[in-house]
This record gives sequence, C-alpha cells and structure tokens, in this order.
Amino acid sequence: MKQTIRHLISIAAVALLVVACASIGSPDGGPYDETPPVFLGSTPEPFALGVKDKRVTLKFDEFIKIEKAAEKVVVSPPQITPPVIKTSGKGIVVELDDSLKANTTYSIDFSDAIVDNNEGNPLGNFAFLFSTGDNIDTLAVSGTVLNAENLEPIKGILVGLHSDLADSAFTTKPFERVSRTDADGRFTIRGVAPGTYRAYALQDANQNYIFDQKSEMIAYLDSLVVPTTEIRMHQDTTWIDSLTIDTIRTVPRVHYLPEDLVLTAFTETPTQRYLVKTERPELKKFSVYFSTGSDSLPLLTPLNFSGEDAYIVESSVDYDSITYWMRDTLAYYKDTLSMALTYEYTDTLGQLVPRTDTLNLVAKKTRAKILQEEEKKRKEAEKEREKRMKRGDTIPPVTTPKAQFLNIKIGGSSSMDLTANVTIDFTEPIVQINDTAIHLQRKVDTLWVDEPHLFRQRKNALMGYEVLGEWKPEVEYKVVIDSAAFTGLYGLHTKQQETTLKFKPLDQYSTLFLTIQQAKPTYVVQLLEGDKVARQKRVAKGQADFYFLKPGTYHIRIFNDRNGNGVWDTGLYESKTQAEEVYYFPGSIKTRENWDYTQEWNPTALPVDQQKPNDIKKQKSDTKERKSKNAEREAKKKKQQQQQS
Repeated sequence: MKQTIRHLISIAAVALLVVACASIGSPDGGPYDETPPVFLGSTPEPFALGVKDKRVTLKFDEFIKIEKAAEKVVVSPPQITPPVIKTSGKGIVVELDDSLKANTTYSIDFSDAIVDNNEGNPLGNFAFLFSTGDNIDTLAVSGTVLNAENLEPIKGILVGLHSDLADSAFTTKPFERVSRTDADGRFTIRGVAPGTYRAYALQDANQNYIFDQKSEMIAYLDSLVVPTTEIRMHQDTTWIDSLTIDTIRTVPRVHYLPEDLVLTAFTETPTQRYLVKTERPELKKFSVYFSTGSDSLPLLTPLNFSGEDAYIVESSVDYDSITYWMRDTLAYYKDTLSMALTYEYTDTLGQLVPRTDTLNLVAKKTRAKILQEEEKKRKEAEKEREKRMKRGDTIPPVTTPKAQFLNIKIGGSSSMDLTANVTIDFTEPIVQINDTAIHLQRKVDTLWVDEPHLFRQRKNALMGYEVLGEWKPEVEYKVVIDSAAFTGLYGLHTKQQETTLKFKPLDQYSTLFLTIQQAKPTYVVQLLEGDKVARQKRVAKGQADFYFLKPGTYHIRIFNDRNGNGVWDTGLYESKTQAEEVYYFPGSIKTRENWDYTQEWNPTALPVDQQKPNDIKKQKSDTKERKSKNAEREAKKKKQQQQQS
C-alpha cells in the first residue's frame, strides 16, 4: 500500500513539475498586462520515453520570441555543437545537432528566454524534458553562484554535475548535467538521475564544459551532492479577482533537494609565467612586464652600455612589473639599448625554468628627435621676433632660461582628516635627502613653532614619501621644504616650498564600536563607501573599532585572512584551496557628526547568499528591471490618456 502511495506521489510530482515549468501565475492586479505565454503542447510530449527524433517542437497560446538564446538556453547533457533554436509564430523549434545518447534523459532549459511578442513578459523557469530510454530522470538540484570576493550574484555562468567523484573529472571530462545561472545567480539542474555527484561552476571560455584554462572563473563544492525529493504541503489560493479570494486548498507539492547550494566562484591567480611586453617610453627609463610575479628580480645584462651601477630599480611587490631608471647620461642618450634578460619562465611541462631573451629597446622619442624639436622651436621664436621688429613692435629683451628645479608635489589641504598624513611625491627617483631641511610647524597664536615629526618613504613607493605628526583637531600646520632638500637622479634639486594644512574638529567625526560574534583572529573588517574600501582593521578580541569616521553611509565586509597578508586571496583548484571567505553585514550604518555607534554582528548568522544588501549589488534582478520598465510604460500610457482626454 505504501509503495502505491509513493508511486502516486511520484506521478503527481511529475505532473506538478510540468505545471511549474509551463503554467502561469495569477496576475498581481493593475491595468498593465504582465501575463506570460502559456505552454499548450509539444512534439514529442513532455517527459516522453524512447525518443529518437532530434527535433523538438513547442506550441504556445500567443506569438512569442526568444531573448538571448545563446546565453540563456542550455541543453543537458551538454552539446558540443550548439543546437539550432528558432521561433515560428506561436511555436519554437529546437534541432539538436549532436547524436542522441542511448538511455539518457535530455532537458532543454529555457530559463526566462521565452517572452510574448508584444510586451516581453517571460515564461520564467521553463524547461522541457524527454528520454531516449525506457525511464526518465526527474530529480533536480538548485542553488546560487556568487562571486567569492564580493558576494555578487553571477549571471550566465555554467553549473554542472559529475558522477565521477575524482578531482580530475573537472579538468578532463565534460559535465554530465548542466544549467546556467540567471540574473540572481540562481540555477536549477534538471533531469538528474539518483546517485552521488560533485557540483562545479565554470565560466567556460572555450565552450568545452571542462576547466582547462586558468583564466576561467570556477567554483566547486567541498561536500558531495545527493539529489532527493520530499513532499511538502502548501496552500493553493484561487482568486475571483485581484482582491477577492475564492478558495484556499492545502495540496502536496514535490520539492527537489538540495535546493540551497551555494557556490562561491573565483579566478585563480595565473601561474604560467612569461614575458608580456617591454617598453621604453622615455630615454631615461625602460620597463618589463610579466604575466605573474616571482620571488626575485630577473638578471639584466647590458650589451651596449656599462652595467656597473647602471640603473635604479622600481618594481611591484611581486616583481611582475619592473621599471629601470638609467643613471648614465651617455647610456640613456642611446637610441637603442641592448641587453640580455634572464628570468623564470613556465615551460610546456608547467615547470619554472630559466630563460634568456635579447632585448633591443628603442625610445619612443630619440635624442636626435628631441634636439630637432628644440631647434625648431628656437627658429620659430626667432622668426616671430623678426616679424615683430619689422612691424615696429616693442621687443622684449631676450631672457636667460629659467633655472630648472626638481618637481615635487606636497599633499595637504585646509580640511585634513585626523587619520591622514602629508604625502610628498616626485617624478623621478631621489638620490639624496637632507632630513634637516624638512620641517613641520604648528601655529600657536600668530607664531609658527617647530613640531616633532617622522619623515619616511611610503611602503612600496620608490618616489613617494610622507610626513607623520601628532595631529590635533582644528590646529593649523605647515610643512616647509628648504631649498635643495631633495636631489633627483638626474641632478636637479627642489626649490624652497611650503604647504599649509588644517585638521578637522572632533565634532565632525563619529565612532563605530563593532563587536564580532564568534570572531576568528584572522578576520579583517572593511568599511565600504559604495564599493570602495574606506577603512580596514583586523579584529582583536572580537572587536573592531573605527575612530574619526566621516559622516556618511557605510557597509561592512569581513574577509577571513587565512594567510595573514592583509589582502583577500583567491583560491586554487589544484590544491583544493577555496578563496578566502567573505561576509557582508546585511544592512548599512549611517553615521552623523559627533555620534558614537555600537553594533554587534554574527557574520555566519545568515547564509552568504542572503547577506549582501541589495542597494550595493551591481548585478540587478531581471524581474526588478522588467517591473521598472513596465511601470514606465504604464506611466507613459496614462499620460497619453490624460492628454487625449
């Protein structure tokens, strides 16, 4: 008896699946028509068995069209040759090019690609299933794919299943069952057979359903997926009109589980190392760029100039971009610099091996060209002077060229934040600094008094420095740079310069005391203004306190800094390393001047797919955009009716 009941429930579940895929919902009222097309029938029929024909025809109750078929429509098992999908009046024809596999369930998932011809109302979540064998697999798994770095829903990424549980299946075999995410990052993989699977997501660049390129965004679940079903009772409401209920019935519905999978996708850091490009934008410097970083600088051997103390090196932290500033005038005046560059290179076996390239770097503007342009300007000035003399104009005396000084930029303003420091930047490397010629002064009444300060080079900035002081609110300071305080690589020195700055009063700031429940010592808290990090602090004893906050709206993000380097790190599939976990406070903090705020937060209280606030999501739901367009159309229609009346 129990088996009979289960059998009836299974039949009901299949019927309900067809209805869920093909029926319409009750309109939510209002004058604007948002009714989607209605599925009427097909050849072969839904859930047909023993299908041999590779042509599927679907019929609807009105003229329809398909939006972005290549992006939205997915056939499973995946097709090496994309199917041909055409509309014909009130119908759709799908022609599969690949040979049909024996004893296999096929699903054609249209997502929301089918819309009515007039208003573009979508037949959402529509899928069609048939089988080439004697039975059909009707299980399904659902979930969401998010960007691991910022929890943005990812639209249009493939999600697939492998019954081969080996890690190598993802990198060597096409998916067995596939789907594609919608604008909310949601997916449903249909036609799944009972069994145990691994789930993956793949931004498939070469459309082979295999992760075989490091540039492809991926996601994978650490846990196994076992599809199943359960019957849940639901209330089904029948409406007389948009405001009046007719009847309410309690009916069974099949739920396909799991329905809440969350995959966080990332793009791996490139591991293939090679020389990307070289350039010499100026006579004085040249640069080399690599595809990824290294532990050390490459070996550079000059071939047509002296290599002894030949240059100053400016590089990124991991040596993937390096600029060489030439010291010797005779060397950098050469139109072409020849050198041998020995660096780590990834060979065809994926191993780092030494490689040497001969570089011949030609300046964009040669020394001869520069001299030619200067001579041209001189002659043009002489001609202009002669013309003015012939006209009898007053001729100003010839002036001697102005002395040249080293360019310097001092950062500061009359409204400085108490958390800021004074920056000093140059356009070329500095070879000599006179510390005694750098002064910080504080204004006391009408007098300027010397203040203790720290002058230092900024981290990872060859030509950037800063002045640190004990800043006091509403106090005026002055940074004074004496003449010849700095000497640049090419002999120029700075002239006397000063900058006045003043710091904001305390009552223009607020303070946020943030308590992190179940905090890990590896958590790093970021305050966001929009999508930019305004402040960042590591959690200490469950606290992250932010002082001197400017009034505004902040969002809060945490990343689990597992390696302690202070930045978010991506994952690596080869070592089965997930990207560092990210959490969002599901709201915002609005600060006002001279207020203190206390906030408690458990980052794991909500599933990560429910955390990121909608107001800072860049990926917007298609449903919301469609409703917005419909509202605009309705407003336009009402306006036209008012004008006519």
